[in-house]
Amino acid sequence: MRDWFKGGEPWIWMTAGAVALSLVMVYAVVWLTAARGLVHWWPKPVVETTYKEADGRVVRLIGEVREREEVAVVRLREQGYNIDTQDAYTHRYLFKLGNKDITGVDFKWFPAPNLGQFTYPRDLITIERREWGNFYGHLKAVKQEGQVVAEGDAAWEEAQKRLERGTALFREALRLEKVDIGRINYQLERLRLRERKLMLQGRLTEADKAEFARQRDKLNADYGVLQERLDRVRHDLERDSLMVETMEGQVVEIPFAKIADLYMPNAMNTLQKAGFYARKFWEFISDDPREANTEGGIFPAIFGTVMMVLLMSVMVTPLGIMAAVYMREYAKQGPLIRTIRISVNNLAGVPSIVYGVFGLGFFVYVLGGSIDELFFPEALPAPTFGSPGILWASLTLAILTLPVVIVATEEGLSRVPRSVREGSLALGATKAETLWRIVLPMASPAMMTGLILAVARAAGEVAPLMLVGVVKLAPSLPVDGNFPFIHLERKFMHLGFHIYDVGFQSPNVEAARPLVYATALLLVIIIVVLNLAAISMRNHLREKMRGLEGV
Repeated sequence: MRDWFKGGEPWIWMTAGAVALSLVMVYAVVWLTAARGLVHWWPKPVVETTYKEADGRVVRLIGEVREREEVAVVRLREQGYNIDTQDAYTHRYLFKLGNKDITGVDFKWFPAPNLGQFTYPRDLITIERREWGNFYGHLKAVKQEGQVVAEGDAAWEEAQKRLERGTALFREALRLEKVDIGRINYQLERLRLRERKLMLQGRLTEADKAEFARQRDKLNADYGVLQERLDRVRHDLERDSLMVETMEGQVVEIPFAKIADLYMPNAMNTLQKAGFYARKFWEFISDDPREANTEGGIFPAIFGTVMMVLLMSVMVTPLGIMAAVYMREYAKQGPLIRTIRISVNNLAGVPSIVYGVFGLGFFVYVLGGSIDELFFPEALPAPTFGSPGILWASLTLAILTLPVVIVATEEGLSRVPRSVREGSLALGATKAETLWRIVLPMASPAMMTGLILAVARAAGEVAPLMLVGVVKLAPSLPVDGNFPFIHLERKFMHLGFHIYDVGFQSPNVEAARPLVYATALLLVIIIVVLNLAAISMRNHLREKMRGLEGV
């Protein structure tokens, strides 16, 4: 036993156990996130049952059963429920009732003893609305311009046709409003700024005024044509509507303009549910959010996260490499360089919110304000770069992750054998040529390691971004079809902030909870993909340099 301890066997097994435990914990978190998030889009059956109120009235309930939990009967009676049971414990069900604009609540708990038998009528429909969440009920009829065109069994097939038409018209209206009319508004604003710039410079002539007026009239004419077309599309979109009976027996008319999707979950087979699931998952990663981020997609957040990380990587990599090369290869090693290294290591432990305050104060107000005064005076007092945006967010995260890249690069440079440098110099190469052609290529895997660590930290940061550019909803992406096509001054959406907003600022927490898990899982996947890409590059460089390293 003594020899076993002296040989270090216990510490090897202890280390292996710690690694195994860490892996189990990581996989457990990922599994929990996936299990809670990926089931969100699977169509859930809609239940119809009865409920006995405290005054003895029996009412009808229609909705989805989301949760079931055991609860003490005494606790339910203290909450005002009239429970007719002798048991000490019972169950209660969390129903998603939908119809929030009518009932006033979206989710509600009901004790099991007061509920009747659960039934699942095949004709119950789920209407996913663009506002006010889901609507549940029995389809009664389909109307066109106020006249019933189908009812009974024929109403469902007709509703599907009208839904396809309404979806196509809605997308056309959205494209006209965001793309075509948005481009006209963007060109009108640029025209106004060019005219104001010439006026501030004292170079605005009558000929310039006439030319600006001609261009403005042409753009206004194009705007009028597009607006008329948009009005026609919206009018056509309001043509059709559904008549649906709610659980209270009330018949409600819902225009197809407000319907995002329509389906009968109780009548769907497994294959149809799988197709529905795939379509909803694609909408989640490709569409814009709606209903205060609790419904729809998160494509703007995905785009903003990836673009910010790429910009940060482009900024931090050369800065970190240059700083590390200077400190390792050129600077005289002494107290000053040691102090700088200690400072760099300490910067890695500074809270991220401090970097956000620095980014807001220096990048946004000082640097951005100076850029506006020098290059965009015509836009003042409205700021261009003097307000939070994706450029300043990327720079802030670049400063935040700079110590990681510096330390990793220095470690890589220190591992390059001195004999390699001396051999290159002996063959007549200069110090700069040796550094560029020999040392840096051999240290490139370590540089990529620093970049991997920087990406892993930056992609999940939220606190500094709240000060320097991230918003709840961004009206447009940082990249579009308007010149100069890349707009680094614009605010953007981020997956990390989206998780915070949906999880803690949502007006409907129960509805938003599955989206929190789904978005968190997607953020983990994006970070893993970015890291795998960097690791692949690092491994390629390592294999390429293996001969030089003598491995």
